[in-house]
Amino acid sequence: MKNNPLKHLETLGQSIWLDYIRRDLIASGGLRRLIEEDGLRGMTSNPSIFEKAIVESHDYDENIRTMVLNGKDAKEIYEALSQRDVQSAADEFRPLYDLTDGKDGYVSLEVNPHLAHDTQGTLQEARRLWGALSRPNVFIKVPGTAEGLPVIQQLISEGINVNVTLLFGLPRYRQVAEAFIAGIEARMAQGKPVKQVASVASFFVSRIDALVDPLLEPLIAKGGKEAEIAKEALGQVAVASAKMAYQIYKEIFGSDRFRVLAAQGACVQRLLWASTGTKSPAYSDVKYVEALIGPDTVNTAPLETVEAYRDHGEPKARLETDVAQAARLLKRLPELGINLDTVTQQLEDEGVAKFNKPFDKLMETLSQRSSRHSTNEP
Repeated sequence: MKNNPLKHLETLGQSIWLDYIRRDLIASGGLRRLIEEDGLRGMTSNPSIFEKAIVESHDYDENIRTMVLNGKDAKEIYEALSQRDVQSAADEFRPLYDLTDGKDGYVSLEVNPHLAHDTQGTLQEARRLWGALSRPNVFIKVPGTAEGLPVIQQLISEGINVNVTLLFGLPRYRQVAEAFIAGIEARMAQGKPVKQVASVASFFVSRIDALVDPLLEPLIAKGGKEAEIAKEALGQVAVASAKMAYQIYKEIFGSDRFRVLAAQGACVQRLLWASTGTKSPAYSDVKYVEALIGPDTVNTAPLETVEAYRDHGEPKARLETDVAQAARLLKRLPELGINLDTVTQQLEDEGVAKFNKPFDKLMETLSQRSSRHSTNEP
């Protein structure tokens, strides 16, 4: 394990988290091994991950049956199952949380995805989930929609840890960072401590290339001046966007405004690279890990990507290489008829729908199981 590439990431300032949760991983000791042997430093979840865990295994059957017999409905069953898994995982990470003085060791749970455009509904549910989990090393995931921005500020001011999810665009990322800082300022104005208030901003990466590449390929095939620009951009827009997000991060959290807060113990809101599993078979399976290694960042990767990086990762700080080239690439996209703000808004809208769909499927499955158990069907 001495030369494990995953463990080397820590020396470059990056924390590797796992974008996956499942009860058997925790109960079998698998999660503890990942922490000890691979230097895993956190875990994220979403409705899609829970849907697969619950539907594709029998680990939860007995719990579901018991809750059905106790009169619980599908939503109550889902919440009980997901909260128990997050609490169990958080307990596994608690020693790391204590050791790092609250920098790492977190597990995330998302609010109901149907609340993505409901400010008050998200705020109420986030508070409720935070209270139910009752762990200092958890994040409540709040979508980075326009309606989510005031939620982020308010929750931070209340001392509730927030993982801002579904971030794709640079203007929205800047708004999220500003909301976090405003929340810290509001908390300080109330005379409350800010040292243990944690947040990450989850910037989704691979989905950007998955949407933009098909727009570039016809231009490449057509030839001409546009083809040259499109060739340069193919498979590079996501990484370029992430590199520019990191420059915004450095600007905001290196400002005099934030230095005042840091002097009172406030921690930065780290950028977290999400959606880092490679979707195109044409690209390396560790593409979105290798390119985005840099100080004070997190990469949350699916299990397959974590295993691939352990096998053949080549850790090196690359996040701040070719930044000028990345900025130039993004600036030239309009020449190809591609408006990146329009693209990222589409991705945000699709992202909300992609979380709603598995959530609804899971509710339907739990309702069907509830019906079977309540009538004693096999």
